[in-house]
Amino acid sequence: MMPHDTKILLDGLLFPEGPRWHDGKLWFSDMQGLHVMTLDMDGNAEKIVEVQCSPSGLGWLPDGRLLVVSMMDRRLLRLDPGGLVEMADLSDLASFHCNDMVVDKQGRAYIGNFGFDLAADAPVKPAEIVLVTPDGNARIVAEDLYFPNGTVITPDDQTLIVAETWGNRLTAFDIESDGTLKNRRIWAKLEGTYPDGICLDGEGAIWVAAPHPGEVLRVQEGGNVTQRLTVSRKPYACMLGGFDRRILFVCTAGSSDPNEIRAKPDGKIEIIEVEIPGAGLP
Repeated sequence: MMPHDTKILLDGLLFPEGPRWHDGKLWFSDMQGLHVMTLDMDGNAEKIVEVQCSPSGLGWLPDGRLLVVSMMDRRLLRLDPGGLVEMADLSDLASFHCNDMVVDKQGRAYIGNFGFDLAADAPVKPAEIVLVTPDGNARIVAEDLYFPNGTVITPDDQTLIVAETWGNRLTAFDIESDGTLKNRRIWAKLEGTYPDGICLDGEGAIWVAAPHPGEVLRVQEGGNVTQRLTVSRKPYACMLGGFDRRILFVCTAGSSDPNEIRAKPDGKIEIIEVEIPGAGLP
């Protein structure tokens, strides 16, 4: 293992993704392990619910119920007291497998998708962001995005920023009162970098987990990189949490290939304390 800046809080996972700090714990999806899990700061992990078609993005409704993206069947699920129920079927709206999302304070979920069959090396095609309201209504609010992935909402609830993994950039939108996304613009160009999961800090910078080139970057609007962190494996997602939101949690794995993952599970949750606390959503 190469030297790295982080400490390992948990290992032995298949493919951790979608980290969120909520109710004093880190919540995340082990996509290939088919479970939503929690993790405390002592390294104690718990499986919360199984999602057969691979869980990804996580969020919560204002009443506290968990929302989970079910990737391969392109559904948004809600965890009720009796178990998981379908909140919205996105199969007619999402071009391919769904992935990450952000849920705003009103419980509106913004969900990205692959756009093309990545595992089959299909040609890259643009994808959509789908908005699902708390009553289960779904509609497309942004198009022509290249693999819309990790997403954040600024503390004033006015701006949504999404990582376009195959577009090598972060893209911003204004959020209208009805949830519509307008005024699309490039927030940061990231040449040679494939941004995956992201999170926002209190100075308005964004931490970017980039499996290629294999670093976690702190990026300011316009594209200036102020910090670069090394991790033990490829970083796929990150989240600022802990009790003062100054612990950067990073989800890492050696590969995104399911066959390689199952043969040698090496997914990890890695941590490092940073100077600027987290802000905004998620």
